[in-house]
Amino acid sequence: MNNGKICVSVCAGNAKEMIAKLDKSAEFADVLELRLDSLSGPDAAIVLEEASSPKTLLATFRAKEQGGNGDFTFAERSEFWLRVGERFWADIEEDAFSLATDPALKIVSFHDFEDSPADLAEIYARLAGLGSDVIKIAVHANDVIDAIPVWKLLERARSDGMPLIPIAMGDAGKWTRVLGLAHGAFMTYAASDTGDETAPGQITARDMADVFRVKELDRNTEVFGVIGDPIVQSLSPFMHNPAFALRGINAVFVSLLVKNIDEFMRRMVKPARREVELNFGGFSVTMPHKQSIIPHLDEIDPTAKAIGAVNTVKIDGGKMTGYNTDAHGFITPLKAQLGDVRGARVAVLGAGGATRAVVFALREEHADVVVFARDERKADLVAGDFGVGSAKISAITDGGSRISEDFDILVDTTPLGMKGPFENESHLSAAQLEGLKFVYDLVTRPIDTPIIREAKEAGVPAIGGLEMLIAQGAKQFEIWTGQTAPTELMRDSLIARMPK
Repeated sequence: MNNGKICVSVCAGNAKEMIAKLDKSAEFADVLELRLDSLSGPDAAIVLEEASSPKTLLATFRAKEQGGNGDFTFAERSEFWLRVGERFWADIEEDAFSLATDPALKIVSFHDFEDSPADLAEIYARLAGLGSDVIKIAVHANDVIDAIPVWKLLERARSDGMPLIPIAMGDAGKWTRVLGLAHGAFMTYAASDTGDETAPGQITARDMADVFRVKELDRNTEVFGVIGDPIVQSLSPFMHNPAFALRGINAVFVSLLVKNIDEFMRRMVKPARREVELNFGGFSVTMPHKQSIIPHLDEIDPTAKAIGAVNTVKIDGGKMTGYNTDAHGFITPLKAQLGDVRGARVAVLGAGGATRAVVFALREEHADVVVFARDERKADLVAGDFGVGSAKISAITDGGSRISEDFDILVDTTPLGMKGPFENESHLSAAQLEGLKFVYDLVTRPIDTPIIREAKEAGVPAIGGLEMLIAQGAKQFEIWTGQTAPTELMRDSLIARMPK
């Protein structure tokens, strides 16, 4: 547990709407921030007069250059702050700090929505000299390591006895919002609901409280995270955090937008040179780092070594060991459906990172495999590493004939069917799939992908990537914790969060 607060930002188009939103936004909030710069001057005055809540109310009337929604003059801002009385807390920019004399608590704030300034220490010192109750510094992060300077201000603030709210905005800074309270931040900010975010990277208050459990975390909390680029689409936090909670484990799982894996490992992970201490317990590794992380590891298990890719890292006593649970994740649902696949003729579409784990797992089960890809050179590389056949994808997709004459199982590892520009496309039609024993599409969606719909039309059993995601995640959980994974909870949590 910690003593920090969740502040829910409330933005609206008029006074009546903002006042109505207060009750709806209060459930997971300790503090309700009224973004009064989103209103006209008269409406802002009405809210100051009429707003009420059992939760603490924080008045914010931000300047345009500090992320405000209105283009107010300094005189208008001055007039506003003179109205703010002692029943409010106040969040005030440096230039207007002296104008508000009556609030119950004063936060002086600095925002940079473009970058993380090099002179953050000077900015902190300048704000500390104003005599505020709390300092808030929010900067933008493009990479996880961009958040290090603002995070390190927590150490200085602790030694100064100064309450601080350090935030790195954007996807790369989400971890500062989740972990801040555990490390002594005075408050963290959250959105009232999806679509109501008032700053880049804000997480909903419900997720902050229920999924990430930010008020239950402390400095002993073990931190796990998915590292990749991009990372915004990752559903892993909604699979692992409920599992940690159910098993009573003091751990949290966060997204880490890592562009430069070498700098991340050097500055945030490796004990000898890291600049921050976050108590990392391990990582889930996604593209493009499944191979580039390998030189940073102390040990790699035989499966990961054979596949040539790591998707899981466990940190124990400073030692980092790499694993690959993708192969296990892939083959476990397949064998649950078909039993023994020894001797099965399998066509694998694609030649990316996931393909290597798929082909490895199939070869371990003594299946006969052919890899098909648009880029025949890539198909040849994968095939050569595992001693299987390869060909251009057109050899199987063009012509319209049944592929069951040559294969029993089709595995699609390509992004076709994934939400986006190709979500309605399938490599093969129902007529081409007819007669197969099974179709397995690695795309993770709660609804059938196009190729699965084609398979079902042809009367062929099929599954999507959700089962693989759960199986590989369950294996990760067991590697990290030594406990049996609650797979049904993980499945239900994922499905509940997946975009329809």
